Amino acid sequence: MPLTSITNLHPSTFLLLGIPGMEAMHSWLSMPFFLVYISALLGNLSILFIIRTDSHLHEPMYFFLCMLSVADLIISTTAMPKILSIFWFHDREIYFEACLLQVFLIHSLCSMASGFILAMAFDRYVAICNPLRHSTILTHRIIKNLGLAIAFRGAVLFSPQPFMLRWLSYCRTNIIPHTYCEFMALIKLACAETRIYRIYSLTAAFLTGGLDFILILCSYTVILYTVFHLPSKAAWLKTLGTCGNHVCVILVAYTPAFFSFLTHRFGHHVAPHIHIFVANIYLLVPPMMNPMIYGIRTKRIRDRFLQVLTSPKF
Repeated sequence: MPLTSITNLHPSTFLLLGIPGMEAMHSWLSMPFFLVYISALLGNLSILFIIRTDSHLHEPMYFFLCMLSVADLIISTTAMPKILSIFWFHDREIYFEACLLQVFLIHSLCSMASGFILAMAFDRYVAICNPLRHSTILTHRIIKNLGLAIAFRGAVLFSPQPFMLRWLSYCRTNIIPHTYCEFMALIKLACAETRIYRIYSLTAAFLTGGLDFILILCSYTVILYTVFHLPSKAAWLKTLGTCGNHVCVILVAYTPAFFSFLTHRFGHHVAPHIHIFVANIYLLVPPMMNPMIYGIRTKRIRDRFLQVLTSPKF
């Protein structure tokens, strides 16, 4: 299907180019992308199954991990099938409504994933800084309400996006140089003034990922202060070891996210294919890595996983 460059005010479809400048490598890139997706599906489903079936893992940290796994599953499934369709079948066309839905789901669920990581940091803060009250502070009711509040925040903050994009006029092009529909990528196609939309995007990003990251840093500052006032070095190492998994998840989630966010808005000299490739890493790698980090580094999950694999019933 030939690519078109001029569109009407409200196109019925958009065309996703994939990774600009790397079209010749799409078939090769499809294999690692496919493996990442399969790994994310199997890993997160395994985490959900293991925690669901092991009553010893029914603790706040693992409940928040389940919430993160659900968000990661939906994020991956929202983006990856279309990406693989572009790479394998050159199926670039996406309906306008489907594009708007993809924008909302990706941004709101990434916000929710960030919130669940913050909730896990809060759990570590309470467990280390106030261990005697951990079970009374993080009750099942509080955990449920925290999860609902995080989901509500993501849905409310990003629900205006589809309506904003629908109100815009697209008289320049219907070609999106990306592998998936993203708010700022569509804003750049509009022929109207979009300053207010950009300010909204920055504000929503700060109120989710930016604010979450600041609060996580604050919680770990207090955690480190508490740890280094413990009586022995062995106690330091044991306590820090319980936070190691979560720190790895934070690094995996936020490093590509901040790079993608900053280059999208300020990195005008960054090559487009580099930016799009990092944007895909930010969206697809954390859902794969999170279950691996917890599955490999958490003894209780690892032992339960091995028990399931070796059980005659399975």
